[in-house]
Amino acid sequence: MTDMNTIVGTHDIVMITLDTLRYDAAVLEEANCPNLCGTGPWEKRHTPGSFTYAAHHAFFGGFLPTPATTDKSEHIRMFHSRNTGLKTHPHTWLFDTPDIVSGLAAEGYRTVCIGGVIFFTKKNPLARVLPGYFQQSYWRMTFGVTNPRSTEHQVNHALKLLAGTPLTQRLFLFLNVSAIHGPNYYFLPGARKDSVDSQRAALRYVDGELGRLFEALRARGNPVFCLAFSDHGTAYGEDGYQGHRLAHETVWNVPYREFIL
Repeated sequence: MTDMNTIVGTHDIVMITLDTLRYDAAVLEEANCPNLCGTGPWEKRHTPGSFTYAAHHAFFGGFLPTPATTDKSEHIRMFHSRNTGLKTHPHTWLFDTPDIVSGLAAEGYRTVCIGGVIFFTKKNPLARVLPGYFQQSYWRMTFGVTNPRSTEHQVNHALKLLAGTPLTQRLFLFLNVSAIHGPNYYFLPGARKDSVDSQRAALRYVDGELGRLFEALRARGNPVFCLAFSDHGTAYGEDGYQGHRLAHETVWNVPYREFIL
C-alpha cells in the first residue's frame, strides 16, 4: 500500500471517477488503454455505493472502493477521519475535517472539481452538494453525458486550469468522467443501444483524452499521485437487471488503479 503520509503535502493528487464503468469492460480493454493501464492491470474492487450520488459521498469521506477479497490485511484505508476510536494503519493519512477534500484544503491544496454527470451540474440544490465540497467547481453542458466529446471538453478545461496554477501550489484535481455513463452507444458505429461493447468503446475514447491530461500534469514537473476508478457499474440485462442503483455484481464490482505520474 502507498504510504499516504509521504504523498499528502509533497504530491499533486488527481482523482478520476470513470462513471458507471464495469469491471469486466475495463479488463477487456486493458490492452487498448495505454494511459490508464500503462503500468499495470485493473484491480477488482467493491464500490461503497450503487449509484453516483451515494458512491461519491463515500469517496469524499475517505471510503474508496474496497479490495474484492476476504483477506482483511488488504483492507487498509488510504484516508481516514482522525479520532474515530478505530485502529488505523501507519500508512493511512488522517484528516480532522468532515471529508478528504476540506482536509486537503487544510493542508494547503487548491481543490478543484470538473463535473460530468447530473449530480455535478449545480442546476438545483441536490446537484450542488457534491461540487460544494470543493473550493472551485465547474460544469458545462459540453461536459455532460449527451455530448460525444465530453471528455475532450473536460480535459481542455482542466488544461486551462493547470496553466493558471502556480507550480508551487499543490493541487487536488477531481474529474468525474461522464462519457462511459449511458448513453454510450454512439461510441460504437452502428449501435442503437448501450452495451458492454459500447461501454468499451467509450473507455477507449476516454483513455485517449486522459493521455493529454497526464502529459500536462507531467509537464508541470511536480510529482502526481493518481487514483482512477469507477464509482459503480451497470447491468445490461444480466439476470433480467437493467441499469444501476441495484444489488448485482455488474454494479458492485468496479475497476481501480492508483499510480504515480
